[in-house]
Amino acid sequence: MSEGYEAELIQQRIEHLDELTKLENGTRYPNDFQPSCRIGEALAIANEHEDIGSQEIHVQVAGRAISKNSFGKAVFIKLRDQTGTIQAYFRQNDLPELLFSRLKLTDIGDIVGVAGTLFRTRTGEITVKVSDYRVLSKSQRPLPEKWHGLKDQELRQRMRYVDLIVNEESRQVFITRSKIIKYIRDFMDSRGFMEVETPMMHPVLGGANARPFKTHHNALDMSLYLRIAPELYLKRLVVGGFDRVYEINRNFRNEGISNRHNPEFTMIEFYWAYATYLDLMDLTEELFRGLVKDIVGAETVTFRGHEIDFAPSFRRLSVLDGLRQYAGYEEADFNDPVRAAEKARQYRVPKEVIETIQKTHAGGNDRDHALELAMHVFEEVVEPHLIQPTFVTDFPAVVSPLSRRKDSDPSLVDRFEFYIANAEFGNAFSELNDPQDQAQRFRDQLAAKAAGDAEAMEFDEDYIRALEYGLPPTAGEGLGIDRIVMLLTSRDNIRDVILFPLLRPEG
Repeated sequence: MSEGYEAELIQQRIEHLDELTKLENGTRYPNDFQPSCRIGEALAIANEHEDIGSQEIHVQVAGRAISKNSFGKAVFIKLRDQTGTIQAYFRQNDLPELLFSRLKLTDIGDIVGVAGTLFRTRTGEITVKVSDYRVLSKSQRPLPEKWHGLKDQELRQRMRYVDLIVNEESRQVFITRSKIIKYIRDFMDSRGFMEVETPMMHPVLGGANARPFKTHHNALDMSLYLRIAPELYLKRLVVGGFDRVYEINRNFRNEGISNRHNPEFTMIEFYWAYATYLDLMDLTEELFRGLVKDIVGAETVTFRGHEIDFAPSFRRLSVLDGLRQYAGYEEADFNDPVRAAEKARQYRVPKEVIETIQKTHAGGNDRDHALELAMHVFEEVVEPHLIQPTFVTDFPAVVSPLSRRKDSDPSLVDRFEFYIANAEFGNAFSELNDPQDQAQRFRDQLAAKAAGDAEAMEFDEDYIRALEYGLPPTAGEGLGIDRIVMLLTSRDNIRDVILFPLLRPEG
């Protein structure tokens, strides 16, 4: 649609609005129409009666006019609200002239209210035979006729309000998103977890390794970070005696934007006292299997060109076994920094990453040094093979600053990440509850930050103090809600499942 033609249509609609205002004695946007029910409820009432036309059931419904068709002295309008779409039938001979004057000034996109009796047309469509009619809000801009192609995909994300009007498929994505969150909330509530809220502005950077967004509180004259994770606050609550807690939360990470990453995203994070990361694997498997069955109605989902099967037990693969299987690692590669660096270069880990890790570990523990290099190879080489649901376990402690060390190998931790279609969906571990060990890991993070790691955490003295009061043996997990919605709606772009994703400014 050209800008000139669109301007003409806008002017025409404004003229319609002016004429409607005269018909309504100066009222430009009426606010006195009260629906007796929503459209979905009207449809349900009609479906309860076989011979609805003989029942004289009167309804008043309101919604957006999405089509308008004239057949001589009969006019049909379809209107839609959040709950459904219904047809309204106008017969000129049965209606006062005022109603037909309003109808003539109605444009597609207008918000309208109709009153009348329910009946079925010859084709069986549930319809309101109109006895009263109002235009409640004029759509001054015409709706787009077709949205397709890459350019229009960005328009849909930028003008989500229009996307939801014209694109039923997009509407269903966000209806499904709401159902997913409700299912997860009910799942956690039914297992004795309590939903809580924690701060979104943090004075100390912690809870995950990520670049933060910074802000400033003027009255207190203090710098703050937007939350990158709620972890340390949720574990404070476990210290305080709430032994099963969860939060469905917004997090903010000042990182790159891609089909899988948005700077603002939604997670559920939960903590379970007297449980281990093994218990969380069982819980996660139960959650996903039930979620897929409830939302999709099957045990398989097609995602990113793969058929993902949730019926079998989920695969469990340790980090070191993954590197042995897919990258040819031998035991010495996990202990010798020189060999580990050679492997990293072989698999094209960036030179600056290798140099930063070497600088951080200069004079330090060789196994930690080698394992941190190995993790970058894991991301490049092993992750692409993780198609079916897989728990990747036993991460190096050096990249897990908040996780409990394994009793059998203190260089590793009791942790897993959950992968589907080579994308991470969750991160979980048995929590580190030794305050001295945690304090040293915070110091290691400070050293990494000094060496150039922009994602390293800070030293949180109050969290150490909380641990000194005693954190019970606890397991915690975070799951990405946006990625779960992508999975269950077969969307490959995270911006398609976020109502208002961050985009560059127009122009």
